[in-house]
Amino acid sequence: MSDEQNIQVRLNGADREVAADHSVRSLLEALDLHPGMVVVELNREILSRESYADTPVREGDTLELVHFVGGG
Repeated sequence: MSDEQNIQVRLNGADREVAADHSVRSLLEALDLHPGMVVVELNREILSRESYADTPVREGDTLELVHFVGGG
């Protein structure tokens, strides 16, 4: 059930439909993930956190998200 406002990406090994206008940062925020606590690999390249807002998410992208959890 795809429409032109959504795109298909692969997110942590699962196909997922997301809004077409996401940057990496806005996608993390939509997933309730704090951008400062996540390492993003986009199409097999690790992104710098500074580039998250300027990096668009495109149809067919593969993203791996590693979320750091504090403990004590």
